[in-house]
Amino acid sequence: MALIVQKYGGTSVGTVEKIRNVARRVARTRDQGNDVVVVVSAMAGETNRLLGLANQLSEMPNERELDVVASTGEQVTIGLLAIALTDMGYKAKSFTGFQIPVLTDSAFVKARIRKIDGDTIRDALKNGEIAVVAGFQGIDETGAITTLGRGGSDTSAVAVAAALSADVCEIYTDVDGVYTTDPNICEDAKKLDKISFEEMLELASLGAKVLQIRSVEFGMKYGVRIHVRSSFNDNPGTIVTKEEEIMETAVVSGVAYTKNEAKITTVKVPDRPGIAAKIFKPLSDANIVVDVIVQNVSVTGYTDLTFTVGRGDYKKAMMITEGTAREIGAERVVGDDKIAKVSIVGMAMRSHSGVATKVFETLASEGINILGITTSEIKISCLIEEKYTELAVRVLHNAFGLGKPASG
Repeated sequence: MALIVQKYGGTSVGTVEKIRNVARRVARTRDQGNDVVVVVSAMAGETNRLLGLANQLSEMPNERELDVVASTGEQVTIGLLAIALTDMGYKAKSFTGFQIPVLTDSAFVKARIRKIDGDTIRDALKNGEIAVVAGFQGIDETGAITTLGRGGSDTSAVAVAAALSADVCEIYTDVDGVYTTDPNICEDAKKLDKISFEEMLELASLGAKVLQIRSVEFGMKYGVRIHVRSSFNDNPGTIVTKEEEIMETAVVSGVAYTKNEAKITTVKVPDRPGIAAKIFKPLSDANIVVDVIVQNVSVTGYTDLTFTVGRGDYKKAMMITEGTAREIGAERVVGDDKIAKVSIVGMAMRSHSGVATKVFETLASEGINILGITTSEIKISCLIEEKYTELAVRVLHNAFGLGKPASG
């Protein structure tokens, strides 16, 4: 008998019939003699509908109350799935985040999990019940409902799996694994049988939508094997696991992209110690995540400092940065919310030279200008104009030979 945590996203539970399909899949896993914990998202489109109602009432709704509203989507799904399982003759019990409890910090709309007490779920399993858990939500130390941000149900599932020392966390979605790139852009994209936590972490942070980055962080930290699978077929998916479990890796495992980028440049910043901290501290205080940072070399006593933020934080970040620029005596702040980031990722890049040169030459051959570059041991990311995103993905995917071999 294994302890299996399964997570189903919004498209997998988007209708009553799809919820029945999920119930049948869960029941099959239970019939195989396994203990099962199911973590579910809100039905497809429901979170957007709920947030839309709040935005009709206020241009900037109170974030604490937004979480109260948004969390109800998952509450509906867990109740419906538990009803479906009970109707099929199985013992099932639903749990909201605060009933478990999933303890988080108080950063409303993007809270982080601090601790999960697994005893409530363990008691349900000992009682022969299937535990149906609301993803995406928790409770802070004051008792306020919190949500974990978009894709937070993945994080909930892996965190629950870690708390219970589950044998595997199966993430069911509308794709049947992790691909070398988005199959909607490259028809010859290949499904990967296995990928390391490190590579998946980079791909998730760089725009690959299969897994939410914090879920991969949890998996990596606590050694939770993650199996990304389709909820619409029984095909094996992609195992996300430790690097040592993967026998052979290509130089580049995948190409990722995100259009959710905005670029902000503070022009003619006085070049003196502590000035960067003054620019970035107000942004961190506002819970705005800064990604790529590029600073020009100073030869005149002034420098330009460019950084990127998520497009959803662009207006707020511009307003904050403009205020800081006035304080420090910078000339002006300019922004661009029509940029994208295209990245290549691969563990073997650590031991291969010439990879960066190949990226730059490939983009240059298509007339794609690079607006900024950031690297790590296993990734190279380039900021480009948004309109070139698909072209950049295709040519890089082809340049590194990531496509499926042509059938003869």
